[in-house]
Amino acid sequence: MRVKLRDIAEQASKDPKEALFQAVGSLDDIEVFHNLVLVATYVPPDRSPGGILYADRKLDEDRFQGKVGLVLKVGPLAFKDEGHIQFGGVKVERGDWVVAKFSDGWELFHGEGSTGASVRLFQDSHIRGRVKDPSTVY
Repeated sequence: MRVKLRDIAEQASKDPKEALFQAVGSLDDIEVFHNLVLVATYVPPDRSPGGILYADRKLDEDRFQGKVGLVLKVGPLAFKDEGHIQFGGVKVERGDWVVAKFSDGWELFHGEGSTGASVRLFQDSHIRGRVKDPSTVY
């Protein structure tokens, strides 16, 4: 696991979105049902702005305590107004950075071998917002 997180973090300094898409790989084998949204956990760069290499423990903390993720797939009923739940026209799409409480999502791993990228399934109502730059949220 740590090797994959480290690899993603190294690539994140160049392009965090592309690093996650590469780590997750093809999602042709996953179908997202109902009102669920599949989100990859944002992995920040592995070095501080001053060039200090972060410890593996910090990468693990980002995985468990993260607040931002990259939308990978959206279920067919996600963000559809129904009954007392109203989204006001808000929708998310593949490639959007979203904000959520990560303990509300169900974690699984997807990618090559047993060291895939951390992804989570969220109910649409647990997605709290969208950001342009994931590094601005802590």
